[in-house]
Amino acid sequence: MAPSSRSWFLILFILSVSALPASSDDTAIAQILVKFKNGLTNADQLQNWTVPPVNNQLCINNSSDWTGVICKNGSFSGLQLENMSLSGTINVDTLSQLPLLSLSLRNNNFSGAFPSDIKKLAKLRRLFLSNNSFSGEIPDKAFLGLKMLFQVDLAYNMFTGKIPTSLIRVPLTNLTLQNNQFEGRIPDFWQEGLLANLSNNKLHGAIPDVLSYEDASMFSGNLGLCGAPLAACPQKWYKKTAFIVAFVAGAVVAISIILWILCRRRARPLKYEKSVSNSTNEEQKNENGLIHKNTENGKLQFVRNGREKFELEDLLKASAEVLGSGSFGSSYKAVLLTGQPYVVRRFKQMTNVGKDEFYEQMRILGRLSHRNLLPFVAFYYRKEEKLLINDFVENGSLASHLHGKRKPNQPGLDWATRLRIIKGVARGLAYLYKELPSLTLPHGHLKSSNVLLDSTFEPLVADYALAPVINKDHAQQFMVAYKSPESMQNDRVTRKTDVWSLGILILELLTGRFPANYLKSGRGPSADLATWVNSVVREEWTGEVFDKEINGARNGEGQMLRLLKIGMCCCEWNVEKRWDLKEAVERIEELKERDSDDDYSSYASEGDAYSSRAMTDEDFSFSRA
Repeated sequence: MAPSSRSWFLILFILSVSALPASSDDTAIAQILVKFKNGLTNADQLQNWTVPPVNNQLCINNSSDWTGVICKNGSFSGLQLENMSLSGTINVDTLSQLPLLSLSLRNNNFSGAFPSDIKKLAKLRRLFLSNNSFSGEIPDKAFLGLKMLFQVDLAYNMFTGKIPTSLIRVPLTNLTLQNNQFEGRIPDFWQEGLLANLSNNKLHGAIPDVLSYEDASMFSGNLGLCGAPLAACPQKWYKKTAFIVAFVAGAVVAISIILWILCRRRARPLKYEKSVSNSTNEEQKNENGLIHKNTENGKLQFVRNGREKFELEDLLKASAEVLGSGSFGSSYKAVLLTGQPYVVRRFKQMTNVGKDEFYEQMRILGRLSHRNLLPFVAFYYRKEEKLLINDFVENGSLASHLHGKRKPNQPGLDWATRLRIIKGVARGLAYLYKELPSLTLPHGHLKSSNVLLDSTFEPLVADYALAPVINKDHAQQFMVAYKSPESMQNDRVTRKTDVWSLGILILELLTGRFPANYLKSGRGPSADLATWVNSVVREEWTGEVFDKEINGARNGEGQMLRLLKIGMCCCEWNVEKRWDLKEAVERIEELKERDSDDDYSSYASEGDAYSSRAMTDEDFSFSRA
């Protein structure tokens, strides 16, 4: 985001988020630093490292009398020991006793193996070891557990072997490995927006999609690399054969599903027109709009009045397209002969709920109606599996617009559009909370791929209120609500759990970064996106927070900052301190597309109401398991 003349406001924002607390014992930190210095050679430039420090203060505001010591707001935060001809031992055990956020040893004479125990520096965010004489292979797990590390510079050394795959487990934004002797394939990086220089190594194979928009110079000097932005990879015959086999197999599976449904139907259903004329004897319609046959299984059950009615046979005759396979099951786009498209989703993880309970939940879904909720149309019930039918939304999901490939020169979502989207999501979620007061998880699976966008980019929230009918073991593996801190720590969810999911969605919307760990299966630590945002904002203002694809933000940067803080307060680790949905929605509704002069003064006066309680290391430590 371009700098503003109101840059003083950014400073106010950073301070309100609160910096790392000042050290209560600068002398103790000084003693640790001297111990580290004693393992170095040629350390003449560090002669002013003496204990105790002058006036017993190692840091004064953002500076220090000690050469190479980095301070932020009166607290020690890192070391910048560059161009000093240093060599000797990098004592990581000693450094691990410090609140070390940044370590730079660029342009020195260090040699030997990479300090594999670097993962002991749990709070490390930046690591710079370029222009030394390190050599040998880096252990594959060297970076495992560094959940705040977003910048790594190992360029101009003599490293060999493969690039450590543990680098895909950290929230990287910048990676420079050029001019080494790394070999093998590039790891399958997922970090959207990652800037990586891998030139002049011995790498081969296809360049990962997430790096395909880099400049070609970032991969030069690797004779075996292919794929965008370099020349296309050669299509070997066996790859084409594998693709054909996979395509045919997929088609066979889809046809088998349809045939299975047809064979299992107990009787050929009447056409809808005929069933309407005989509705007195064959149908029962309750006050909530759920229509179903009392005497016949295997029928589509419609849950909404005033909609086109059709039969399962009509879906089977429709032109169909496989949309994908998600954590809940496969999805198909079916276009009826009338031209109306629908999405049919097949669920196999709803077998633990009884028929009456399932019908009741479907009746509840059919009763819900809000402009920001995707309408639920009908369902098909069998004990072994269920089909849920929704309207098809042509413009795709928010996830596809944030993370999908765009054509060259195609703009990303601008600030006004993103604001409209998050306001719509918040309104839809508020409606669910109001209409489902007895449900612990009114949504339960809120994520960017479940926010669909109509032709005007108005959001339609999908996959809501399914927690009561999803098998519990499957829900715990895949549903977003069960990735929340309270679920991971205490195996419980609350009415504030969906607020946490909303917070993650806000951060994803603003940063453009995909919360991969948060959406993976399993119960491990998952909030790397929230941790990264908090660490960057707390340390200093950088352009790395907001998505560089946001257009039209210059006059709305104050509003973007407000939304960022709303997201962070929704992501509060401590449930008791986390905002409830009402407060979050009210704050979101106050946001505007453009700033005004009054916005700055009113924002500065809000202070603690936004973040003072939510931004401490203790309360916002997403790295805890």
